[in-house]
Amino acid sequence: MSELFARKALLSQGWANNVRIVTDAGLIASVERLDRVPEDAHAIVVPGIVNAHSHAFQRALAGRAEHGQGEDSFWTWRHLMYALAARLDADALEAIARQLYAEMLGAGYTSVVEFHYLHRERDKGKLDGAMTEALARAASATGMRLIYAPVLYERADFASPDPTPEQARFAMTLNEYFEHVARIRDHFGASLEIALAAHSLRAVTPESLSELAKRSRSMDCPLHIHVAEQQREVDGCLAATGARPVQWLLEEHDVNERWNLVHATHLDAGECEQLAASGAVVVLCPSTEGNLGDGLFPLEDYLRHGGAIAIGSDSHVTINPFEEFRWLEYGQRLSTHRRNVAAVSTGHTGHDLFTAAQIGGRSAAGIGGQGLEPGAAADLVVLDDGHPALLGHGPATLLDALVFSAQGTPVEQVMVEGEWCVFGGLHRDQESIRERYAATIHSLDLAREA
Repeated sequence: MSELFARKALLSQGWANNVRIVTDAGLIASVERLDRVPEDAHAIVVPGIVNAHSHAFQRALAGRAEHGQGEDSFWTWRHLMYALAARLDADALEAIARQLYAEMLGAGYTSVVEFHYLHRERDKGKLDGAMTEALARAASATGMRLIYAPVLYERADFASPDPTPEQARFAMTLNEYFEHVARIRDHFGASLEIALAAHSLRAVTPESLSELAKRSRSMDCPLHIHVAEQQREVDGCLAATGARPVQWLLEEHDVNERWNLVHATHLDAGECEQLAASGAVVVLCPSTEGNLGDGLFPLEDYLRHGGAIAIGSDSHVTINPFEEFRWLEYGQRLSTHRRNVAAVSTGHTGHDLFTAAQIGGRSAAGIGGQGLEPGAAADLVVLDDGHPALLGHGPATLLDALVFSAQGTPVEQVMVEGEWCVFGGLHRDQESIRERYAATIHSLDLAREA
């Protein structure tokens, strides 16, 4: 059992001064407001942030796909991603994931939903679990809470029943998928949290998605799926089913709070309203959606209908939750020609986005409890109140400043399950992690792809 003190802490009821937080066995045992705290108390403490959508291996692709003109798109970018995936074995994946998770922790993420489809090792056809174990080792070594979401990937598209050669490493039959999940649960037990995932409507059959939905109910775990990210996918779904992707999901499934729709970029008004009412979480990844030219999610309408959101860093062109919030709002401002579009609750955009992503992120990860409250995981972020971005800000504008004025992140320390992982804004093992990552990147010789 240990205790920490905060001059200011963001509780579920709002900001509180002079707070004592007691942690025990990775959980928050108690939260108490005091008349005063010790002089060495932490300045500002907020809950850790869930990164609700990650493809860890794509960290090594960031900055290597920014060339080409005219017809360059998400669909051409995929070939560069496939080329990277083809080079990776378990050792390389672990080194990349360690670097990524250390960076995430330093930015204030304390949990990550790893949407993982790189199932087979390079030059090996077997589903032996080596790539999964690489991710688990990376998370354990860095202190990141990992929610492993193995992805079912069956086909190339609605009208293409087989995966392409580039997708062969990703592919599983439904039986292989459930066998994989069972093996991982048996191997890791309670030490690894699991969600289920379908890659997309175009990559799985309707029958398989129904089976995934049933298993999600029986396991009482989250279910994740890419949906309506690109207009081409919408057009393909209309041609194959007669319905738009989200429309089809809502008509064919009991979409509820277990469901997590990643991107959901292209919604019409009816889909937006119905999806918001379903209780599902839309996982938005603004930096990746911008980088890939996906389009803009109809955020204002969705939030005004009471829709739930989470954020993810997806391809990791940005590893900063506050920048994700900022670009989420800026995209809306650019499309509507108005400001503070997402400020639909308190009137403060930074506060409303941070709070919404806290609630939606915990749902997407299947994490119980609410932030800095007794019984919740002891995941917290200490902010530096001497950082220029936060100077002079009180409770009303602190989160607004964190989102809209911070260059970098004023993160000082980070705790996950009661253990400190970040000190002075840097991961405790940053040097050794970076050295291994550098050696891996050099060995992959990725420069020849540029």
